[in-house]
Amino acid sequence: QLQASGGGLVQAGGSLRLSCAASGRTSSIYTMGWFRQVPGKEREFVAAIVRSGVSTYHADSVKGRFTISRDNAKNTAYLQMNSLKPEDTAVYYCAATTTFSTGTYPVQYDYWGQGTLVTVSS
Repeated sequence: QLQASGGGLVQAGGSLRLSCAASGRTSSIYTMGWFRQVPGKEREFVAAIVRSGVSTYHADSVKGRFTISRDNAKNTAYLQMNSLKPEDTAVYYCAATTTFSTGTYPVQYDYWGQGTLVTVSS
């Protein structure tokens, strides 16, 4: 199971940190990722991180502003979001997969969290 938290309302230019806590067979999780979705659009890749944390991937739209990290001891992944823009407004979903992958596509993931809403006001 994945439990996402940390969403909320923030003004443009502000920051939020999302958390994704995993439970269950956490030792088999390889890649964890974050996606976001707005109504009427497809789920969009935001960031992903492999188990060791050595490799991370960020969408071009968030590079330099968002940073993914993970704490394996806590079975938790984080998404630090800085310099938020109104276009970052979306429901953010965390995901996890037990397979070796970069995790940039939704189909690569086995497990999904429930989503947390991020609203950025202008």
